[in-house]
Amino acid sequence: MSLGAAAMGLKLVEVRLTSVVGMTEIPTVPSSGLPAITRQQMEEVDRVMIEDLHISLAQMMENAGRNLAALAQKRFAAARVCVMAGSGGNGGGGLVAARHLSNWGVDVTVTLGQPVDSMARVPAHQLDALQQMKVAIGEEPVSADLYLDALIGYSLQGDPRGRKAELIEWLNQQEQPVLALDTPSGLDVTTGEPANPCVAATATMTLAAPKTGLSGADQVGELYLADISVPPGVYAPFGRKMPTSVFARSPVVRVA
Repeated sequence: MSLGAAAMGLKLVEVRLTSVVGMTEIPTVPSSGLPAITRQQMEEVDRVMIEDLHISLAQMMENAGRNLAALAQKRFAAARVCVMAGSGGNGGGGLVAARHLSNWGVDVTVTLGQPVDSMARVPAHQLDALQQMKVAIGEEPVSADLYLDALIGYSLQGDPRGRKAELIEWLNQQEQPVLALDTPSGLDVTTGEPANPCVAATATMTLAAPKTGLSGADQVGELYLADISVPPGVYAPFGRKMPTSVFARSPVVRVA
């Protein structure tokens, strides 16, 4: 069903309901109707959100994690979920997802890609909430029906190393599906070049806007886009126009 034209003459975006096994009423948006941005541009989006619009990292992280949890349940309906969480914002989003999934009765475990004391401040706060809830947290991955990859986000610099690299290699050996947050860990979101190693995801839920490197990258799998409350006008300085209709039906859409 075609939605009305967005304000200021923005391009029409066709939204249609998708019927896939394990998925219920997640709208699909053609990639041709969406702007794609680079890592550097996403960094500027985050800066504008925090410094100019006073929308905190914690708020965006909460939106990302809640949407990730909802997509995990709608698409995969897993009874047991293992969340692989890094130390930064991407890891924090995964921890938020773990909290929501636990609240919804899912058997959730968290595997950290680094020592607890190396977590950044906001993700550490999310981890503390899980600890208070008695959610299982450890260093070794466990068997699950679905794995959430929240190890490394768009700020990747070079090849993953240390424990994160080991967990990526472990994930790629599993038969169960992997849902990546924002980007498969190890994938350059600007160029689409995979690092060594790089998660081969079943599906990826990217945030705010598609990234230039996600289109056509085999490691991405099914591509979804989630709303984290970025106003469409934030993309204007990059010459990009985000239709206001994108998230009108759902905070998560399939990009095809």
